[in-house]
Amino acid sequence: MAIHLRQVALVARELAPVIDDLCAVFSLKPGHVDPEVGKYGLENTLIAVGARFLEVVAPVKEGTAGGRYLERRGGDGGYMVICQVPTLEEQAAVRARAAEAGVRVAHEIDRQTWNIMQLHPADMGAAFLEVDWDEKADVAGNWMPAGGESWREDVATEVVSDITGVELQSEDPEALAARWAAVCGLPVEHEGGRPVIRLADALIRFAEAADGRGPGLSAVRLRAEDPERAMAEAKARGLLTPEGEIMIGGVRFALRD
Repeated sequence: MAIHLRQVALVARELAPVIDDLCAVFSLKPGHVDPEVGKYGLENTLIAVGARFLEVVAPVKEGTAGGRYLERRGGDGGYMVICQVPTLEEQAAVRARAAEAGVRVAHEIDRQTWNIMQLHPADMGAAFLEVDWDEKADVAGNWMPAGGESWREDVATEVVSDITGVELQSEDPEALAARWAAVCGLPVEHEGGRPVIRLADALIRFAEAADGRGPGLSAVRLRAEDPERAMAEAKARGLLTPEGEIMIGGVRFALRD
């Protein structure tokens, strides 16, 4: 099974300020805007980080899933872990394991050349897991949510060059890890005493919820080329926590060389 991390989505009450902070702190460029999300009562922007993407969505009307998520978590935060598999058979295997684990498919689209499958966050715990397939099967290239191949024009890697993983928090990290591992068909390992799952190209870490916000996507790990520049810009914008961590859109961003 080769599940690749391609995109991490945040949900925010207001889109522009979060996009502005992400681009300024990490010296990135705003990229693809998907008009299709409008039918779900949302607006969005994607930002390329190497061959992966940060997405921010924001509700533009009442009664959206994104708006309910904001209310549930008490503000901006992590929303979706979006992955890519090279074959339809691998996508079908994820679907089958999800059904066996009692995880519902929240949303699915079959566009013949590009299939989207989102698994329900209430069943997965902490966040949506989305597993997509497209016929080009290029896990570092074509990505339809970012407009196909056009995203390459927006890549900037002077400060950060990749998304290397995410952190999901819960009152019971071991149980959460076991649920995600069962659906992904991967073993639970431990790193520094904490459970982790190794995707083909990224790490999902599981931590205890200690911020009073309950289960959620709490952190994104980036490969940093110039961490000092990012930290200086974050400090200037008031985006550093007392612990010296960068906090944007309700999510901690950890920098690793």
